[in-house]
Amino acid sequence: MTDPASSLDLEIGTARRKISTDSYPMSIGELTNLYRAGELIIAPAFQRLYRWELEQKSRLVESILLGIPLPSVFVSQSDDGKWELIDGLQRVSTILQVQGLLDGWDPLELTATKYLPNLQGKSWEGPDPLSEAQRLDFKRSKIDMKIVKRESDPTTKYDLFQRLNNYGSPLTAQEMRHALLVGVNPEFVEWLSTLTSRESFIDTVALPEKSMDEKYDEDLALRFLFLHDAADVSAVALRSFNQKLDDAAVVMAERFRPQSDREGEVFRETFDLIASQLGEEAFRKWSVAKNRFEGGFLNTAFEVIAMGVGYHIAAGSPVRSDLRVAAQELWTRPEMTTRFATGVNTERRLSQTLPLGRQLMAG
Repeated sequence: MTDPASSLDLEIGTARRKISTDSYPMSIGELTNLYRAGELIIAPAFQRLYRWELEQKSRLVESILLGIPLPSVFVSQSDDGKWELIDGLQRVSTILQVQGLLDGWDPLELTATKYLPNLQGKSWEGPDPLSEAQRLDFKRSKIDMKIVKRESDPTTKYDLFQRLNNYGSPLTAQEMRHALLVGVNPEFVEWLSTLTSRESFIDTVALPEKSMDEKYDEDLALRFLFLHDAADVSAVALRSFNQKLDDAAVVMAERFRPQSDREGEVFRETFDLIASQLGEEAFRKWSVAKNRFEGGFLNTAFEVIAMGVGYHIAAGSPVRSDLRVAAQELWTRPEMTTRFATGVNTERRLSQTLPLGRQLMAG
């Protein structure tokens, strides 16, 4: 009989060997010098998640000047010894922006805070700069650095990022997925960005600015790439959908080769076709009473129309020519009730919308 305690010890030992870390305090000045020397890397695709408001940035500066300890910053050591930021983006980016060093960002002009109202208008250099003593205090303040060493298992690094995010102010599922994919293959993230920047995609999904800021457009693109030609779209196969999408996205990133763009061709052809017939009305609800499309973007419509069209384009089978009529037919079907659109979990909804789309969009 196996000793449960011994089995657990073995699991703990195996898991510990998958991730090797180090820890030590570092001054902001030292951290800044690493960035200047190109030894601290903030991947461009990760940097796009920097979205703190001015008040948040000013409160961080206030905390540093008052000597309030900051949470740890986590970096991953690459094979060449450089550090890649994996957690602490908002804090590190703000620290660099304050000093006028953050690539692509203007120097920061601070605003008043609770304990330091005279921070209003202050900057590192400029008409009303921080004093030399204040700048030195800032640079000498310490941050606890946690280093995930190069010998750690890559997959474990991404799992660590997810756990760290859950302890702080959480990112959306796609923002977190975006950061993970940067670590897997930055080229894939850049390629994905070219898809979501395509005019026909932007026009048809017509997302509000907040959703765009939270990278929901990328979430939709990944869902399309993952599901449009999936062989098994049952609720059982799609159980724990967000984790399934995480796993599929990592596989796509690992396999991505710039010279092989078949998935991109299907994506572009799909949304170009939909845009040509439906434009920004593509994924809205059809109102029979008002004889028009109305409201905002609906996942249900996206899953039926975009995934259905994409399925047939990928398979080389005919797509029906009257997409506008098909979109209207969708909302006259008895199963398309308000409860179905809003009251069904993701897995069950997909298990119904994907087969429906493949049927409804067939030529």
